[in-house]
Amino acid sequence: MGSADGPTADEPDGGSRKTRDTEVSERRFRFLVAGYAVSSYGTFLNMVALNLFVYETTGRALAMGLFMAVRLASGFVAGLVVGGLLARFSAKSIMLWANVGQGAVMLVLILAPESLVTGALMAVSVVIGACGTLFMVALRSSIPEMVGEDRRAWANSLSITGRSMAMVAGFASAGVVVSLVGYTAAFLLDMATFVICAVTVALLPIAGGKGAGSEAGAAGASGASGAGKGEKEAKSGPRWRPVAFLALAAAPGLGLMVALRGVDAFGSSSHNAALPIYSTSLDASNPAVFVSAFWCVWALGNIGAQQVIQRYTQRTGKTVGALGFGYGTVVMSAAFIAAFAGFPLAVTAVIALIAGAADGLTEVAYTSHLQTLPATLRGHAFGLSATFENLGFGVGMILVAAALDRFSPLAVVGWSHGAAIVVAVVFLLRVAALRRAEPAGPVGPAGGAGRAGLRKEEAVEGRPDRGDRDGAEVSRG
Repeated sequence: MGSADGPTADEPDGGSRKTRDTEVSERRFRFLVAGYAVSSYGTFLNMVALNLFVYETTGRALAMGLFMAVRLASGFVAGLVVGGLLARFSAKSIMLWANVGQGAVMLVLILAPESLVTGALMAVSVVIGACGTLFMVALRSSIPEMVGEDRRAWANSLSITGRSMAMVAGFASAGVVVSLVGYTAAFLLDMATFVICAVTVALLPIAGGKGAGSEAGAAGASGASGAGKGEKEAKSGPRWRPVAFLALAAAPGLGLMVALRGVDAFGSSSHNAALPIYSTSLDASNPAVFVSAFWCVWALGNIGAQQVIQRYTQRTGKTVGALGFGYGTVVMSAAFIAAFAGFPLAVTAVIALIAGAADGLTEVAYTSHLQTLPATLRGHAFGLSATFENLGFGVGMILVAAALDRFSPLAVVGWSHGAAIVVAVVFLLRVAALRRAEPAGPVGPAGGAGRAGLRKEEAVEGRPDRGDRDGAEVSRG
């Protein structure tokens, strides 16, 4: 009997069918990313418009801080429960209702009488924060089912590109939209973006979430016996907390990777809070110019990095891996620190470009790494990751805001991103130690490429006997 990977009589037809299926799945994913980019534009538009509206309505800067705190807290809670939701419902239904919920709450805000505007704003902050996290986790955890394991890096890069372009458009147009057509029209436009994304999701067949257990079982059959208990607990539902932490314990170094992501979010809060202050010191009459230019250049670097990553993965069949995440975090954090060092504007523009490119690299590497977990653990891992990110960013905003009253932006960003660099170095040392300890097994029927259920492209990309394992491969007990 021939092996599953061996030549067969109908291999040409099978190859053509596989190519057609791949083209169809990629075409559908591009449509999904287009809808996601439209809703992301609405998200970044309302970040500016809603904050301005909150300040204008209440007349207090504290209210803006409370609005952001509620939004982050909602995302924090959503990250804890989304893994359980994905075990019960399809990824498509979660993504659909997440957009419907955001569009509906914007309509509530538009129609709310003046006496209920404050309550409507709080409802908006809760729903936007929670639904944004639910959509993001459902999308990222389901990408391997949508496009295939071997195309996940391409898909991640494409979705991040769409989000980056939407961020530039949202931030750049928010002030113009509000000043020209007013808050009500801006909120209507925001609502329309969520409706468009919901319609896109409704029209497309989207895999993932409930029903992905069969694929997780296939992953378990390939030797991932260490996750067998976790997969059974994931299906049981009520024990979602242990499963979430089991997802981090399933692969060596994965818990440290998620922790680094949380510390990185803490560092991100510092440059987000410090940029307006630093920009004011450069040009007090028009501080928005530097902030807008900085984020536009950052986004160009991010988009450029995605193009390079897509071509790299298409040419080599490999992803950037865990080391790319660690090195990218170091470069990105160092670049953000340098951005506040007072260099000439031309040099600062280059620094912003590097920061954006490194940020794009870390995003793809991190997402692709978590996607190598079995399907029933993947949603819990992404949900817990979102919780860590919201926690890091929320705590950072509180501490950074207090620190900026006493210290310079360079000092605050320096120690915040410096903490991320320290944890990233520890993570890189951990990854290097794991790779040195990886046994060099034989290649063949009993070796890495011959493991039951392991596809040919997976054996090439992440073969343990070569010491270049790329994913969160579950330990084998």
